[in-house]
Amino acid sequence: MKFVIVGAGGVGAFFGGKLAARGKDVWFVARGKHLAAMRANGLCVNSSEGQFTVPPGRMTDNPAEIGPVDVALFCVKSYDTHSAAQQLAPILAERTIVISLQNGVDNEAEIQKIIPAGTVYGGAAYIYSTVTAPGVITETGGPKKIIFGAMPGASDGTRETARRILDTLIEVGIKAELTDDICSALWSKFILITSVGGLTALTRLTVGEIVAVDQTRALLADAMREVEGVAKARGMNIETGYVDRVVRTLRRLGNSNHSSLYYDLIREKPMEIEALSGAVVKYGQALGIPTPIHRTIYGALLPYHLKHLTKR
Repeated sequence: MKFVIVGAGGVGAFFGGKLAARGKDVWFVARGKHLAAMRANGLCVNSSEGQFTVPPGRMTDNPAEIGPVDVALFCVKSYDTHSAAQQLAPILAERTIVISLQNGVDNEAEIQKIIPAGTVYGGAAYIYSTVTAPGVITETGGPKKIIFGAMPGASDGTRETARRILDTLIEVGIKAELTDDICSALWSKFILITSVGGLTALTRLTVGEIVAVDQTRALLADAMREVEGVAKARGMNIETGYVDRVVRTLRRLGNSNHSSLYYDLIREKPMEIEALSGAVVKYGQALGIPTPIHRTIYGALLPYHLKHLTKR
């Protein structure tokens, strides 16, 4: 199978790197200094599983160089979804599956409206990984797992390709799961990342430091319950006791990671605050569900996003 990683940042480059390291046909789409470094020296992946390098060669900022692919792992920041989706046409065929591995719950529908061919699948990546220098990715934890599946209304004709994708991911050592209810999986992850992301950025603390203090741990749990209430009101299948289980797990692990929202904040980059807490507030207002914690997070962090967005 032929893969392309659209947005070869921490998440995309890690999973794409594992595919390429096992000899799979993989292209990486990136830009700026990160792309220049990969073209010169290849992609270096620092991982808890060991360090490896993908040799230079199949790195580009022009999808037209690649040709049609079987799979596109779509990993750009949520605020770049529209512009990146508009560039996909040269790599698409009717058989192509585009798997969004982005933060947020609205990306898949936006991509599908834009692309002229192919089918968009939802996907959730569970990993802590970030660009630590141009051409260098560092993974620092998490299950390193992908859950993906067809969105409601997708053609059954993609199922065989999806199973082949699953087999390929597992073959190269990536934990992967193909689900029949991707929307609930996306919202389950959304409950976690909106709350952990917002609070690590707002407090500048690691996840472990947040859950170590009773009051702050309770704040995190309450933030998660706000999103859980919205998810259930939208008909998502969220397991009973999900928030308590996640908080217990975070506390047991003593997690020393920050979120991508935090790293974008301290690196003075645009942030995915609109797709995270901003979306929680939007859906809460539409459903008549109060979301005061996420309203605070959104209002506090939005000015940073807007300031850095204008600098790009």
